[in-house]
Amino acid sequence: MTDTEIIFTCLGLGVISVLTRGFFMVSQQEWVLPSWAQRGLRYAPLAALAAVVAPEVLLTQGQLISSWSDARLFGAAAAVCYYFWRRGLLGTILTGMAVFLPLRVVWGW
Repeated sequence: MTDTEIIFTCLGLGVISVLTRGFFMVSQQEWVLPSWAQRGLRYAPLAALAAVVAPEVLLTQGQLISSWSDARLFGAAAAVCYYFWRRGLLGTILTGMAVFLPLRVVWGW
């Protein structure tokens, strides 16, 4: 791309970003989401987290893992067990890593 095209692209992306994010502030009335949309948005963070974590735990180079001797599975299982036991996020992360790291570093899984 030429310098002119890059400048116009950046300006266009900036204008689009301002318009789409500022669209809700233009109206004088408060925007109210329908109840079905509000209910659906409660699950959005969980869905996004699952979409990021599940492929990282279950896939290797785009293929499902074929062996149970994978440290990611045991780390994720330990983290899930801790979460259902204590419901703490930091403890969940620490427990998963405490299981994952020795398996990966010491035993080479």
